[in-house]
Order: sequence, then C-alpha cells, then structure tokens
Amino acid sequence: MALIEVMDFASTPKPDWFAGKGDAEDKEIQAELKATCQLPRHIAIIMDGNGRWARLKGKTRIEGHVAGVESVRDIVESCTQLGIDYLTLFTFSTENWKRPEKEVSALMQLLVKVIGRESRKLHDNNICLNVIGEMDLLPEKVRTVLKKTMELTKNNSKLVLNIALSYSGQWDIAQACKAIAFDVEAGRITPESVNEQLLASYLSTASMPDPDLLIRTSGEFRISNFMLWQSAYSEIYVTNTYWPDFHRPQLYDAIREFQSRERRFGQTSEQLEKKHRPANKL
Repeated sequence: MALIEVMDFASTPKPDWFAGKGDAEDKEIQAELKATCQLPRHIAIIMDGNGRWARLKGKTRIEGHVAGVESVRDIVESCTQLGIDYLTLFTFSTENWKRPEKEVSALMQLLVKVIGRESRKLHDNNICLNVIGEMDLLPEKVRTVLKKTMELTKNNSKLVLNIALSYSGQWDIAQACKAIAFDVEAGRITPESVNEQLLASYLSTASMPDPDLLIRTSGEFRISNFMLWQSAYSEIYVTNTYWPDFHRPQLYDAIREFQSRERRFGQTSEQLEKKHRPANKL
C-alpha cells in the first residue's frame, strides 16, 4: 500500500471532471460530431501502452498506470457530453494476472483509490458503473468498493461505464456455454433453441448493444481476447498513441473515422443505398 500512498496521484492533475465545462472550441467540435452522422451507441476501448509511455518518460510502470487515470477521466467526461450510451474500458485482463505481483498489487490498490474517490461524482452525473469479468478473482477490498459503487449508481441512465476487470472474451463465451448447459440439463431450454441470439443473452454484456466502435491504443493490431463475440461487426480503430496521451481530441478522431465508414453487416453497398433511398411519391 505504501507505493500508492506515497504517489497519491501526484503525477496527474485533478480537474473538476464531469463538470461539463468544455471550452467553446470543444463544444463546437462535439456539436459537429453530433450533427454530421449517427454517433456510436457503444464505444469499447483497449487501453494499452501505459508501461511503454512510462519507459519513454523515464518513469516506472506504476506511474504509467497512474497517468492513465487522467485519460479515463477525460474520455468518460467527453462520452457523457457527447451522449454516448455505453463505454467499455478493458482495464485488466485475465492474462494480466501473470504480471509481476508488485505491479498487480499496485493496480488493485489504484482501482480501490480511484473508484472509492470518484463514486459520488459518477452518481451525481447520472453515470452507471458496471463490471464484467471474474470478480471472484479480485481482492476483497476491490470487490467491496466496486459493489458499493455499482449499487449506488445502478439506476443511473446517462452513461453506462463498463469496466472489464479480470475479463477475457474466451471466458465470457465459456461461462455463457456453461450456463446454457445447466439450463438445458434443468429443462428450462432445449438444445434446439440454442442459437446466436440465445448465446448472446448469456454473455456478461447481455443487457447492452454490441460495441459499434472498438478502439485500441498503442498501435498493436490485435484485440487481445477482448469481447470476441461482441466485436464481430465492430468498427476497429487503431492508434499509435499510448493510453496516457489519449484524450478527447484523439477520441474525436476515432469517431470521425467511424462516421466515415460504411457499415454493411454482410450486405452490399447497393443494397444499403436502396434501403435508405427515399420512396418515390406518386
């Protein structure tokens, strides 16, 4: 605990986030994004590059994770201002348990400190905190603060902030299959009723739409076992920017790219054009 207590987030500024006080230029950009085209309802982000950012700055990996907190603040606030319905942040993967014990311990402490300190601000700004992943693997102190905040914010509706903790896409599909098997055995469903829609209803994200836009920072061209089922038709945007340097201007770039793409979902461009062509009036 001493490491985080000594640092006490000194390396990151402490703005009055969720204040909705963006400058005039920022508000103009947001208005343009809202007016230009449909915004993604659900944005998912693989927050990568904290360690490499820290190494370039001559800092420790833990300081890189602390610096990444400011990016989380700015992205959550800007998504709230834009009217995004769901934001999922890949915070800690199942594979991340293999990292050095000291780093894992510091990350867990950082979670407790950040969520505990910001839970009231989340609630006051109508943001619902949700967690997906194997929560049973998390330390008791982490589970306690997360459950407390989830209970506090469960009825909020401005933005669902989804935190993927001890999460992997393979685990998500496996636990869904296991639950289906139990229900088949209990006679609640039949094997013949199992299809894509049913399986999706057993995933940890069953209550929300699949991500429209999947962002990965740090330039890696892989999704690292994240939302494997849900991202089947997500628009993927990769940026070389490390997570601590990813703020609202970079988010706006990703949304602009999303708006420039044609989402066909297996159809042809001609089919989509015909579908959206105004009907001729007699």
